[in-house]
Parts: sequence; C-alpha cells; structure tokens
Amino acid sequence: MANRLTRIYTRTGDDGSTGLGDGTRTSKHHLRIEALGEVDELNSTLGMLLAETLPEEVRVLLTGIQHDLFDLGAELCIPGHRAIPPGRVGALEQSIDRYNAQLSPLKEFILPGGAPGAARCHLARTVCRRAERKLVALHHQETLASETLHYLNRLSDLLFVLARILNKEAGVPDVLWQPGYR
Repeated sequence: MANRLTRIYTRTGDDGSTGLGDGTRTSKHHLRIEALGEVDELNSTLGMLLAETLPEEVRVLLTGIQHDLFDLGAELCIPGHRAIPPGRVGALEQSIDRYNAQLSPLKEFILPGGAPGAARCHLARTVCRRAERKLVALHHQETLASETLHYLNRLSDLLFVLARILNKEAGVPDVLWQPGYR
C-alpha cells in the first residue's frame, strides 16, 4: 500500500466538517463521525490492552480484532460500503465458546477489575458497548449491515470472557459483586 498520508494536517476540518471516504464532507458532530470515533477509541483501548503481557493466543486474537475494527471504520467512513466479511461474528462466537469452556460457571455478577490485563479488557468491553450503542443510533437513521451491528455485540461478550481468562491466567480471582457492600 502506498503512503497516502503525506501531510497530517490539511486545515479542511477547521470549519467543523470532515471528509468521508467517498469524497463527501459532513459535520464532525454527525452521528456517523461519532460512531467512527467510538470505534477508533475501542481500537485504542485494545492497543492499551495489547501493551500488557498476554498469552500469545489472546494477543493474536486481539490483533486480528483490531484489523476488523479498522474494517468497520472503513464501513463507517464510506456510506454503503461493506468491509466486515460474513463469518466474522461466527468466529467471535467460536472464540467465546472456546474460552468460556475454560472458566467456572458464573453464579454472581463480577466487578471490572482483577489483574491489570483483565481490568483493561473490562475497560475495552465498556467502550465496545458504547460504540455499539452509537452504531445502533446511526442504524436508526441509516441502514447498516447487520453483521456490523452483531460484530460489536459479540465482541463485548468476548472481551468479558477474556477478562475472566486473563484473571485466571494471572491467578487473580474475579471480583464478585456484593450487593449492599460497604
């Protein structure tokens, strides 16, 4: 791929607009741009998680997800474009099932926390949920591919399971919610 970013600043957004991948311009507060920003933030939180010491299998999985999120960003950047291929949701579900089978069943809610990697994974999960809510809001205005919406929903589930896996790998118990705790 050729280097396309010869200049980082263009000044074209100084008026509060931004360019989409199809050449059109839209307001920086447009729901599409907000959704794109949420997905970008999610990708950055995964980058923070990847800065932790992680099992290699988890690292490979999360790196692939980062690429998927860039594809999802491409979908948002070009109205009508589809970049999340069929089967990606199924792949997330297979990962959820594989990792969840290694965990004891949950009998109580857990709080975000535990080992540093698990805590960052929980943070990524909450950012993922926010990005999903923004995509759903955009979907109410413009039709998005169902695969795109389903992807973020499954990703947040996977991040929850991975947080538990990372706690288990670190020998740190999940933090159980205790109603009325003081």
